[in-house]
Amino acid sequence: MKMFRFIPLLFAILGLGVLAPVQRAQSAVGSSTSSSIMGDSPSPAIKYPQPDLQYRRPTEKTKLRTYLFDAFGPYPIFGAAVVAGVNQSEGTPPEWGQGARGYGQRFASNLAIAAVTTTTRYGLAEAFREDTVYYRCACTGVFRRLRHAMISTVTARRGEDGHGRISFPALVAPYAGTMTAVYGWYPSRYGAKDALRMGNYNLLAFMGENVALEFIYGGPHTLFSHVHRPAFSGTDAASAANH
Repeated sequence: MKMFRFIPLLFAILGLGVLAPVQRAQSAVGSSTSSSIMGDSPSPAIKYPQPDLQYRRPTEKTKLRTYLFDAFGPYPIFGAAVVAGVNQSEGTPPEWGQGARGYGQRFASNLAIAAVTTTTRYGLAEAFREDTVYYRCACTGVFRRLRHAMISTVTARRGEDGHGRISFPALVAPYAGTMTAVYGWYPSRYGAKDALRMGNYNLLAFMGENVALEFIYGGPHTLFSHVHRPAFSGTDAASAANH
């Protein structure tokens, strides 16, 4: 499986992120700045602290909801459909043939890989006491947010303060999904090397999902806000309460 097979999926996900309402956040910051200017003008010597970032570990209900979304929600379905189309055009694996039956088998395989990957990641995270829920960056700027999304692919939050650490579950899960596929339903000629190669692309697809979660957000009442937290600052909580 070659790298260019996943390029259409990544471009589609990144395209959704570019079209997301990023300007809403920028306009909100601008309006907040304008309102502060119209009020009492503070002395230049006075410094106002940044809002405190308050981390709260997700409840079991929240973790279950995010697990179901990550395993069977729109992103894995969309990704499985796109990759199945690429596999279909290249006839990979050739044993599955063409037509609707071949596409259906490839689509089901890709969706099952995503489900096994997510189940492994959440299961191991529970054992390691890690928080695997994705949190949107509290920072501003496209490149800083993109960096946050990419780093979150291989990290998780731990402890009561939610500090980030390299995550063993996040690193292992993509390969667990492809290993299961190779030894579970792929043709017998596929082996461990194929599973490792496929796992690399599976990890890349997970990164693309994080990028989409970072940039696609339309407010506190949207689907994504109910599943994945917009950020973990008190200002976000207040904004949601005001709506």
